[in-house]
Amino acid sequence: MAVTRESEQLKNTFKSKQPTGTYTFIHFGQPREKNNTKRMEPQTEDHSGSEFDTDLEESDPPPDEQYPFLHAWTTEAVSMHYNNHRGDCLNMNHFGLGPQGAKALAKILKTDSNITTLELEDNNLQTKGTDYVADMLQINSNISSLNLSKNDLCSEGAQIISKIMLDNYHVKCMRLSGNGFDDVSAKYLADALKGDYVIRELDLSHNKFSTIAGGHLGQMIGVNLGIEVLNLSWNNINMKGAVALCSGLKINSTLKHLFLAANGFSSYVAEALSQTLKVNSTLVSLDLSYNLMDDLAVSLLCPGLAVNGTLKVLKLPYNTISSAGALTLLKAVDKSTGTGLEDIDISTVVVCEAFLQLLGSVQRKFPKLSVQYTALPDVTERVSALPLFKKHLQENMESLMEYFRAVDKDGTMKISTVDFRNITSAEMPLTPNQLEWLVKTFDSQCTATINYSQFYKMV
Repeated sequence: MAVTRESEQLKNTFKSKQPTGTYTFIHFGQPREKNNTKRMEPQTEDHSGSEFDTDLEESDPPPDEQYPFLHAWTTEAVSMHYNNHRGDCLNMNHFGLGPQGAKALAKILKTDSNITTLELEDNNLQTKGTDYVADMLQINSNISSLNLSKNDLCSEGAQIISKIMLDNYHVKCMRLSGNGFDDVSAKYLADALKGDYVIRELDLSHNKFSTIAGGHLGQMIGVNLGIEVLNLSWNNINMKGAVALCSGLKINSTLKHLFLAANGFSSYVAEALSQTLKVNSTLVSLDLSYNLMDDLAVSLLCPGLAVNGTLKVLKLPYNTISSAGALTLLKAVDKSTGTGLEDIDISTVVVCEAFLQLLGSVQRKFPKLSVQYTALPDVTERVSALPLFKKHLQENMESLMEYFRAVDKDGTMKISTVDFRNITSAEMPLTPNQLEWLVKTFDSQCTATINYSQFYKMV
């Protein structure tokens, strides 16, 4: 009974101190999905049931009715976002619009005159939603950049896109990455682009193109007069499909930037690319990363690189190229007379000392050349010894030669490698690693002697 009276007193105290106005219930039972703020009148009725009952009243609308745009984008919801955007770019990437949302958006954009960039990536537009966008573009002539990537368009969607391309007079940039386009889709797109001269940038990466698609796209490249940037990365256009692309590149006169990463290219394709580079005079950058290019492929590619004067950027990371392949590439650049290369990316190749030594002389010959590579710390340390030795030699030529002549009793201009180590280590703060590299460099025939007359040529 004591417990009951104590509970009654607590309940009466709670009721007497009940606040008025707006307050927020705190739920002590199961976790709530959201907090609910309600305006309540002072409590007068009896709380003889649950003492802290805070369940929603039956009059509250269900969440679907409160926030309908969580499940289906209405014209009002799309309009709200449209009215809140700033600038000439409408970014609705990853909004989950679906076909219904695309319809609502298309209705609004038909009368818009400000938007020039429309971003609709990853919205599950599907074929129906893309059709709404296509109808809108028939009326809206201000949009010049369109992103429809990752919308599960497949071949049916490719047909709609091809119609957009055929009737297009204003969209210059089109991104269609990750839409499941296959070889059939490639034919639709290629046929539409053969006569197109408006589109300047086209992204078809991360699709399902194979060898057959390469044939269709190669024919398109050969006759297209507009595309300057083409991204075909992360498909499977290998072997004969890649050769077809190369055939189109030989006669193309507009394409400047070509991305062909992750297409399974090997030495077979490298030879075709080399022949293409010998005659192509418009390509500025070529991305061949994430392929199967090995040292043989590099040697086959080099003849084309050596004579091409327009290609400035070559990307080859994440292939199977070794330090020997990297050295072959650098030697080809060194011997070339007409190469225009300014940026070579072999950043995943671990290079050797011979590469680093040659790179210095090549960069003096081609001052604009930048090479990205990987070098182990001990390799970099060893190679740095030679410039340090040359600098010391220039500043202390006479004294250093006196030391060498002092131990050269017979005047043969030769000293033992032991004497060279002793004199050099006393004169210069070199690490043992650096010192051994100098010995290896000056005694390349392993005769245990060093002809110090060669030092005069280094000054």
